[in-house]
Amino acid sequence: MAAAPVIAFGELLMRLDTHGHERFVQSDGFRTTFTGGEANVAVALTQWGLPTRLVSRVPDHDIGTACLNHFRRYGVETDLVLRGGERLGILFVETGASQRGSRVIYDRLHSSLRSIDPGELNWNAILDGAGWFHFTGTAPALGANVVEALHDGLAAARERNVPVSFDCSFRSTLWSEDQAAGILPPLLEYVDVFVGSARDAQTFFGVPGEGEESMAGMAAKYDLRAVAYTKRIVAPTGINTYSASLRLDGCTYVSPALDVAVVDRIGTGDAFTAGLIRGLILEDPPQRTLDFSVAAAVLKHTVPGDFALLSVEEIQQLLDGPGVGSVRR
Repeated sequence: MAAAPVIAFGELLMRLDTHGHERFVQSDGFRTTFTGGEANVAVALTQWGLPTRLVSRVPDHDIGTACLNHFRRYGVETDLVLRGGERLGILFVETGASQRGSRVIYDRLHSSLRSIDPGELNWNAILDGAGWFHFTGTAPALGANVVEALHDGLAAARERNVPVSFDCSFRSTLWSEDQAAGILPPLLEYVDVFVGSARDAQTFFGVPGEGEESMAGMAAKYDLRAVAYTKRIVAPTGINTYSASLRLDGCTYVSPALDVAVVDRIGTGDAFTAGLIRGLILEDPPQRTLDFSVAAAVLKHTVPGDFALLSVEEIQQLLDGPGVGSVRR
């Protein structure tokens, strides 16, 4: 029997990249793609055989259509995306190299999702037959109307026993820590799976401690089934070391730490979250779920753009060792 679809609610954006590793001040043009934190998760899941549906709002003109077409080409369903509003939000990306990190500049005011009327979303219809609901911290950062729409969706998901995952994804250019700390905790009452860090737990949810202590505190305070924290160490040479830990059903699991040379770091957290959702839906063993998620995130570092365009076989190859980095003929 086919899996029930994963519903991903959040803003869809146009991504404009400088050519190669050019700086903003030297680039004479930009490469255009489309993205969104929740949408990145949806694309990864469709690559791994799980159906996904986007819930958002884009303008009713050709740029909005181009955005939806971009996600359709990767198998993501867009029929639930509303049309209206002024414009798509934009992120400008300058991809770094070696010791120079990447930079992102947002241009997201007056975007279509920011002006949504919560009553436009029929959550009963949206969640009919749904198997999962996912959102990130960038959605409630967009305004009180988006928070209201999200709250309605979360309440409807709870009524239908649809599992909910939340990636904290705090962005300081969208809102302040104090604003986030005032809005996020009530939403977490509806969440089953939390992805973030010990700093997120302390800053936004008042849960002290590090590592296992922090994860256990989050799980207890919000009755969470799963809490996952990712960890990144950046060497002076620019090499990243990536690992994660997972507390699931009262037990804690830790992944190996993997090194990676970065091509594009954006979207790696979404790849990790997608791996976690996949493992929980398929009821894979917890350690395998965590290790798959970390391997997916690590490999995403090697793929330009936001999407984890990776097969299950490629991720498992990294997990299982033989042939890593070799030419496939």
